[in-house]
Amino acid sequence: MTTDDVITTNMTTTEHNAHSNNNHSNSQNKLMLSVDKLSIVTDAGSVLVDKLSYELRQGQTLAIVGESGSGKSIASLALLGLLPDSLTVSGEVKLAGSAGLTVLPIANTNVNVSAKARNAALRSIRGQRIGMVFQEPMTALNPLYTVGKQIAESLRLVGVPKKHWQSQTIDLLNDVNITNPIDKLNRYPHELSGGQRQRVMIAMALAQQPDILIADEPTTALDVTLQHEILALLDDLKRQHNMAMVLISHDLNLVRRYSDDVIVMRQGQTIEQGQTISVFNQPKAEYTRSLIKQDFGQALNFSNDDKIQQSSILQVSNLQVQFPIEKSLFGGTKRWFDAVKNVDMTLQKGWALGIVGESGSGKTTIALALSQLLSNQARVGGEIMVNGQDISVLSKGELRQFRSQIQMVFQDPFASINPRMTVMQIIEEGLLVQGVDKGARQQAVMDSLTTVHLPAEFAHRYPHELSGGQRQRVALARALIMQPSLLILDEPTSALDSTTQVTVVNLLREIQEKLQISYVFISHDLKVVRALCQQIMVLKDGICIEYRRTEDIFNSPQHPYAQQLLQASMI
Repeated sequence: MTTDDVITTNMTTTEHNAHSNNNHSNSQNKLMLSVDKLSIVTDAGSVLVDKLSYELRQGQTLAIVGESGSGKSIASLALLGLLPDSLTVSGEVKLAGSAGLTVLPIANTNVNVSAKARNAALRSIRGQRIGMVFQEPMTALNPLYTVGKQIAESLRLVGVPKKHWQSQTIDLLNDVNITNPIDKLNRYPHELSGGQRQRVMIAMALAQQPDILIADEPTTALDVTLQHEILALLDDLKRQHNMAMVLISHDLNLVRRYSDDVIVMRQGQTIEQGQTISVFNQPKAEYTRSLIKQDFGQALNFSNDDKIQQSSILQVSNLQVQFPIEKSLFGGTKRWFDAVKNVDMTLQKGWALGIVGESGSGKTTIALALSQLLSNQARVGGEIMVNGQDISVLSKGELRQFRSQIQMVFQDPFASINPRMTVMQIIEEGLLVQGVDKGARQQAVMDSLTTVHLPAEFAHRYPHELSGGQRQRVALARALIMQPSLLILDEPTSALDSTTQVTVVNLLREIQEKLQISYVFISHDLKVVRALCQQIMVLKDGICIEYRRTEDIFNSPQHPYAQQLLQASMI
């Protein structure tokens, strides 16, 4: 069994007492939600959730953890009637109301209640009684509407008069600690950082003043400092509004700190359930123990002599990237935003360089600059040498041929691969562009699948038939088939559960050693970076503030921000 999330520090006595007090007070608080033997089954008879039961009290945070496919998210979507009709939902869910506990019509096995009546009854529950913060705010928010308009829609649903929409929207944005909220009203989701988008999602959920808030992986795509900010914010808001919260997460470090009770799920089954402190200190199930004792392994160990002997794959000098933020009257650019400022880096053959920093620090911008994937509007300066070639001077045709040497694996494998193509078509696409004949392409795909430990029969599957980890392996195989010397990985594990993260990191380390590929590895998870990278660059506001051997930075970070990042990762 693959091991999972390592908890790097013990909870302090104060935290233990806080949790003990919370659990004691929860026993006195009003019962808000009762779930009894909730089961979800597919048309084919596969059990996705098997007799899940729990109680949720006012002021309590219940965490549900488990790997992808464990049933933690769909169990919560079932409470709101947001599952497709092809799934059979059974069990009993009771919600507190003015007349005591009321049974919610979530079960579609009851022939006496029509689907239309069931939806009508649940519509009054969604948002107003049970609010939800979804995993990926960029997907959940409407890209065509401004922040102000989207929050106003939530206020309209609860009958707030139109004349109060703007003032209440500003109040909500203040509640979730958005700076300069008036300025954000007319912004679109793509104009906000990841942390700001997540805060807008929380503001929308709070607009209807729910009794229960479901937070589904609310920190997945956020850097480590923002993760704690968002969870601390949710914790504060829960107390201010006297709510209860269900926290769905695969990050056990956060669960341990911010929940009162925990349910561990695997393949639809409840493996373990109880007070968070008890489960973490004395886990009864072997699976729970494996989750807590996550082990990413250690990065390959290269000495400085190795570095001197090996050739340089990447040399970057004085890299600068600017984006236009204000146009002049005649269409030119009046003001530029400095996204990356004078960054230098050198990467040897077979080495991995980790780039870390908060959202908006310039990590992904550097990756796109190295891959020559920035839009024409961006202004890029400096020199980028790959295998001795300055790639900024290449023509489009020359760059197309040179691209095989630089490949990129993106953060979200489902968004970065074509859902209408088979795995074979996805992986062979680069070779097809280069004119490689069919027989050689198919053999190369099979070899690439073997390298990423996927069965040959997967070549005929489509992306929706694969798990998150399998899709990321397909994305990796697509990059490796081009036999690159430099592989750029942009948050390749952030959307994966802890078990799959360990597997992917072990696979990347194996490929690094076997094929002598150099990695530029971008991540907000410092445990993953430490397990894979020989060097680390710490970015803040587009500036490199620290760049040294990985263990040197972990053992003695020099810059205050680097110290803050490491401290946050150990909380």
